[in-house]
Amino acid sequence: MFTGIIESVGQVVAVEPVEGDVRLHIDTAGLPMDAVQLGDSIATNGVCLTVIEKTATGYRADVSVESLDLTTIREWQAGTTVNLERALTPESRLGGHIVSGHVDGIGEVVSRHPDARSERFLMRVPASMAKYIAHKGSITIDGTSLTVNSVNGCEFDVNIVPHTIANTVMGRYETGTKVNLEVDVIARYLERLLLGDKAAEPNVNESVGSETR
Repeated sequence: MFTGIIESVGQVVAVEPVEGDVRLHIDTAGLPMDAVQLGDSIATNGVCLTVIEKTATGYRADVSVESLDLTTIREWQAGTTVNLERALTPESRLGGHIVSGHVDGIGEVVSRHPDARSERFLMRVPASMAKYIAHKGSITIDGTSLTVNSVNGCEFDVNIVPHTIANTVMGRYETGTKVNLEVDVIARYLERLLLGDKAAEPNVNESVGSETR
C-alpha cells in the first residue's frame, strides 16, 4: 500500500525484453534505498513493482504482459522519468489517501493552463472509468494522490500547486501525455457490495478494469 505522496522522481535506465515480457532497470535518484529489501514494493508512476534486484543506482523489476497491456509501461524507454514511492510501513504518515498501486486504466492529458501560481490540468478517462470519478474525490495520477476539482462526462480537472509541479513528473505533462490512473479503493468495494447476491454469479463484470501489479 502507498499514500500517493511522491518521494522522488527517478528515470528508466533500461527496458529489457525477457521471454515475452520485460525487466525494468530504474534509477531511483534521491529515493532512500538502504531499508529496501528484495521483494519490497515500489510504486513507479503508480504501478506497484516488486524489487527483484538492487543496483548501485536503483533497482530492477519484472513486468508482466498484464501490466504492459494495462499501463503506460509499454511506452517507457531509457530516459523516461517516473514518480517513485516506497511502500507504507506502520510508522508512515498517511499524507495522501490509500493507494494500492493497481492501475485501473490509462488516461490522457487534454490540456494544461496557469491558474494563478498553480496549474490546472484537464484529464480524460476511458468511458468505463467515468462513474468512479467524483467531485472532490480522490484520484491517483501516475502515483500522485490528487483531489478532483470538477467532473464533466469522461473528463475531470485537477489543480496542481507549484511544489507538486516541481517534484513529480506532472511538470513534464503536455497535451496527449498518457498517464496511469487508479480510482479510490472505496469506490471499488462499494460497487462490489451493491451487486449483492449477483456478485456470486459468473461473468458479472463490475470492475473498473483488470487490476495489475
